[in-house]
Formats: sequence, structure tokens, C-alpha cells
Amino acid sequence: MVFKKGETKDIARTNSGKEDMLKPSNTDPLIPPHGGYRDLKSYQMTEIVHDATVVFCDRFIDKRLRTHDQMVQAARSGKQNIAEGSMASGTSKKTELKLAGVARASLEELLLDFQDFLRQRELPLWGKDHAKAKEIRTLAYRSDRSYSTYKTYFEKTEAETAANAAICLIHQANYLLDQQLRALEKGFLEEGGFTERLYRVRSQARERKRRE
Repeated sequence: MVFKKGETKDIARTNSGKEDMLKPSNTDPLIPPHGGYRDLKSYQMTEIVHDATVVFCDRFIDKRLRTHDQMVQAARSGKQNIAEGSMASGTSKKTELKLAGVARASLEELLLDFQDFLRQRELPLWGKDHAKAKEIRTLAYRSDRSYSTYKTYFEKTEAETAANAAICLIHQANYLLDQQLRALEKGFLEEGGFTERLYRVRSQARERKRRE
């Protein structure tokens, strides 16, 4: 399933940046197109979350505290596991699915850290109808968004706004990852993994040889 970049539930990859694949003549590809994680909307969003978390932690959390490193590492894990899973998908859909799940869990950990930050300092957690929360969600529709799209919320504001802005972005990243996980689960159930693909390719090769 392939979605064009910019669609609401864009979780698929384009062909740019993919590895060359082994494709025997007149058969399904043994190693299908994979990689291209930079075109995944989930990866793009987690990259923004990672950059925003680094800035937030450097501004508002003492670098000597474990919390600083834990939050940055959780944000990094969300991004890196999507990339690693994408690269592994050519030979292991199971690994891709597992790593996408790890990314989702890391972002949930990060979300709790930001919520704890607000609660422990008696700062308000914005509801979904908060004016600034709506403003931040609207930016998600920009096709060219990056950390620069949101940098004002993290570099020029007080802790309350920066933490709540991060929470808004994590919710968006989690939504995209949930969509990605459902698509991966469906694909794995319907098409199987590398072992099933290998069996199909061998069967096609034997059938072609028999006809020749």
C-alpha cells in the first residue's frame, strides 16, 4: 500500500533511497523494496520530536540529572527504531513490526516524562481544545514541516508552552505510528514474511523451469 507524501495517514515509503533488490526473471522480488524511512511521515514526526526534546531538556532540565539523558534517549529511540525497522523490512517484516513497536513504546515513555514535568511543577496540561494546542495541530498539515516549523515554541517560550507543545507533537507521532503498526500487522498476516516470500519465489522458479 503506497500513499503520497502529505496525505493524512501517509505511512508508506516512496522508492527514493531504497536498496537495489534481487529480482529473478518473471518472479516476485525475493528482497522487496525497503528502506526509504526518511519518506515515512512517522519518521519525519519523530525527528521533529527528537530535535524539540533536545532543545527542551537543554533549556529546562539540568544536564546532571538522569532525567535529561533519559528523555533525550527516549526521543532518539523513537526515531532510530523506525529507521532500523525500515532497513530490516526487506528480509524481516517481523523485525520491522517489532521495532515499530519499540519506537511507539519509547514515545509513550517520553510523553509521560513531559506530563510529569508539568505536574511536578504545578503547570497546566493543555486540553485538546486549548487555543495553542489547536494552533500546533494545524501546523501538521504543512507539507514542508520540520523542527523549524515549531522552533519558536521551544526556543522562545516558557516551560509550560514548550512542554505542552512537545506533548502535542508526541501525540501526532503516536497517531502515525499506530497507523503504521496496523498496516504492518495487516501486511504480515496477509503476505507473511521473508520465509513465505522465499517459498513463493522458489515455487515460481521451479514452475518456470518446468515450463521451459
